[in-house]
Amino acid sequence: MSVLDPRHLLLGLAAAASAQLSVTFYDASCPSALATIKSGVTAAVSKEPRMGSLLRLHFHDYFVQGCNASVLLADTANFTGEQTVFPKVNSIRGLDVIDRIKAHVEAVCAQTVSCADILAVAARDSIVALGGPSYTVPLGRRDSTSVSLSKANRDLPPPTSDLTDLVGNFSRKGLSVTDMVALSGN
Repeated sequence: MSVLDPRHLLLGLAAAASAQLSVTFYDASCPSALATIKSGVTAAVSKEPRMGSLLRLHFHDYFVQGCNASVLLADTANFTGEQTVFPKVNSIRGLDVIDRIKAHVEAVCAQTVSCADILAVAARDSIVALGGPSYTVPLGRRDSTSVSLSKANRDLPPPTSDLTDLVGNFSRKGLSVTDMVALSGN
């Protein structure tokens, strides 16, 4: 049985997101961005070792409209976000961690670093903090200002999915059964 290497999986997710990403995207505009994100993830993992769930949050974001932080858009009086669609209800954790990290990043570099990049880097940093391998995260994603409820309901596997449905759902995204097992964990 092979072990999933998150570097391959998430590099594939990043490549699918945009061809114009760069590992040096924030070097001039926010040189402390990555250290600030890492610090926030380290603090979260020290309080709650299950913050590997940041990887799951990232995959939920990717599955619907790509890596654009649409998963972070909450419901308002005039807007229904992705967090309450049927397949996600009670299945994602870590939104509060991303909110805290975003606040810290904003304090050092206001309106510079996208939530999508914070989420991608936080997923990687949570893997590293929990003893997994590190990998490069290309940066420069743009945040979404809209969601597609129909895509969220269609693309995310509901909790009632059987194995055949799950394998098919992940396969349509170019992911293997091994990827599915790794991303479905808590």
